Amino acid sequence: MSEELAPETPETAETEPIKQRKNGLYPGISDELAESMKSGWADTELHGLEPIAQAPYTAARRAALSARFPGERLVVPAGNLKTRSNDTEYAFRASTEYAYLTGDLTQDSVLVMEPADGGHEATVYLLPRSDRENGEFWLDGQGELWVGRRNSLTEAEQLLGIPAKDVRELASALAEATGPVRVVRGHDAGIEAALTDKVTAERDEELRVFLSEARLVKDAFEVAELQKACDATARGFEDVVKVLDRAEATSERYIEGTFFLRARVDGNDIGYGSICAAGPHATTLHWVRNDGAVRSGELLLLDAGVETTELYTADVTRTLPINGTFSPLQRKIYDAVYEAQEAGIAAVKPGAAFRDFHDAAQRVLAQKLVEWGLLGDLSVEKVLELGLQRRWTLHGTGHMLGMDVHDCAAARTESYVNGTLEPGVCLTVEPGLYFQADDLTVPEEYRGIGVRIEDDILVTEDGNRNLSATLPRRADDVEAWMARLKG
Repeated sequence: MSEELAPETPETAETEPIKQRKNGLYPGISDELAESMKSGWADTELHGLEPIAQAPYTAARRAALSARFPGERLVVPAGNLKTRSNDTEYAFRASTEYAYLTGDLTQDSVLVMEPADGGHEATVYLLPRSDRENGEFWLDGQGELWVGRRNSLTEAEQLLGIPAKDVRELASALAEATGPVRVVRGHDAGIEAALTDKVTAERDEELRVFLSEARLVKDAFEVAELQKACDATARGFEDVVKVLDRAEATSERYIEGTFFLRARVDGNDIGYGSICAAGPHATTLHWVRNDGAVRSGELLLLDAGVETTELYTADVTRTLPINGTFSPLQRKIYDAVYEAQEAGIAAVKPGAAFRDFHDAAQRVLAQKLVEWGLLGDLSVEKVLELGLQRRWTLHGTGHMLGMDVHDCAAARTESYVNGTLEPGVCLTVEPGLYFQADDLTVPEEYRGIGVRIEDDILVTEDGNRNLSATLPRRADDVEAWMARLKG
């Protein structure tokens, strides 16, 4: 990574000096160089751009937001870069709320919806092309010669279907604004500071909750993106199976890196930290260290999802025999989880309670644990009443899925966990059994075995559709699939 920025530079239009590294090797900029860098550049403005495919959907989402909060100014920031270390930043990901309402994914941007007759007028505030007159484009660490070209405001308007203005003018304008205002908090401290005397935490939370609940039912664009994410994720799982011998020679990191390559090639990124848990690590629900050994004869629990370029993520888990064949005990436990998942998926349908699929899967797992003699002489009903199966099932059986892996998290309980399923809802069904390596209440041969099977399920008009169905789930099918991929 190059590090040669000059320490003395012209000032921006706002009279703020362009930020530089302390120990640049050039002592300054000659007048002649500064003048040379201002000219001799071709006009690269793009014309006649078509709106992004998501534009009509984001317009409908903004209309629903407008109808919910008439007469109020609504401010939704994308967020800013976050420092990783010293002068390097994490890769930027726009806030879910901003991306959902605009389709734009650029840093420092803000959507503002101003009250107008009969609704709102939306404006997206963006960073314009970096300035060539003051040298920003080549001297600033976020200038175009350092990090790449940005769209002009005119280009952004054509792409997004929303009027665009310079975001550097927004904070002062908001500070002088009057009337009721709400802001999505937690993404842009500067914008929040400009509104500090105009907003309340309670009102802002109502805005966040509404936007979370708006995503409970996916539109056609979102369903297509989730299917795309699942298809790419299936290819990533196939990639992993093909290199399990190399993972055995190295570690779980080889699995992590293999899946990450697919995520970057077919999408934007991974949707969450990949869980590449081999052997006893499979009993740790969110094992993301991925630094353990991969051994023949043990199981690999791979929980991973590709995030599309529009920020929709899959969330899929398969538990695979590393050598390609389940042992009898591994198969017994795996089949129990498969049966539980089948019961859970069957319970996903319009009009069902959200909790139904969880209850159905947990009942099957409780039955298996009782059959195996792990709960004494208790009945299944008593086990479920006391929640005793949770020693080995641990987590809920699924969650909403979308732009966030745990989507709609701010929704009200009555709308989510205590809600009713309807077409367009997308959720995971992911039962599991986990026998910890130090659990003395189970036979020794069970200890260190963890199994989870997870698929992404869309509620349809007449039932459900498994978006990740291309990946096999039945034990026999898993073994046949692995054998075919390994050649």
